Amino acid sequence: MKPITAAEQKAALRREIKAALAALTPEERAAGDALLFARFLSLPQMKAAQQVMLFAGMGSEPDTMSLIAALLQAGKAVALPRCLSGHNMEARIWDGAVPLVRHPLGMLEPSEQCPVVPPEELDLILAPALCYDTAGRRLGHGGGFYDRFLARCGCPVAGLCRDAVLQQAVPSEKHDLPVSIVVTETRIYETRPPEGGPASDGSACVG
Repeated sequence: MKPITAAEQKAALRREIKAALAALTPEERAAGDALLFARFLSLPQMKAAQQVMLFAGMGSEPDTMSLIAALLQAGKAVALPRCLSGHNMEARIWDGAVPLVRHPLGMLEPSEQCPVVPPEELDLILAPALCYDTAGRRLGHGGGFYDRFLARCGCPVAGLCRDAVLQQAVPSEKHDLPVSIVVTETRIYETRPPEGGPASDGSACVG
């Protein structure tokens, strides 16, 4: 029998995670979002950062607009991703003054009026995913946008993951880059190494 590839394992896990997230009630999502955001804001890396890249949550993702507002109020420079051709993306500073635009794939992103920030100037990135494991491996939507972008960054990268879908091991391929911090409603996992190398199974739970 032909062995199952990592890509096939990812596709099966995506279906499973999407079903689990869809089963959450709006109240459960809102309560989970509040806990996730509180833990993210408590991170030392977050407190020290001046330029932070977030994302505008869509679908079952955490509704990050309130988190973005909190960071803007705290005086942080907030960047959001803008998709480009070839499954690439860039970061653009967004201060809330210019309306976000809807990408054909459904996500909200900054317009071309917003200034570009080079990846190397970001202090912290919050990357979206369907789920993570405790070693920082992420299961994205399959477009590869973030893997290409994160390969150009040297700052810490964090991910939000609901406890209900936290995995012991997410299928991984050579091009997949782990995050350095995984935040759930109840725990913070700091993975090794923090920048771009293969994830370790010896993650440190710090809270």
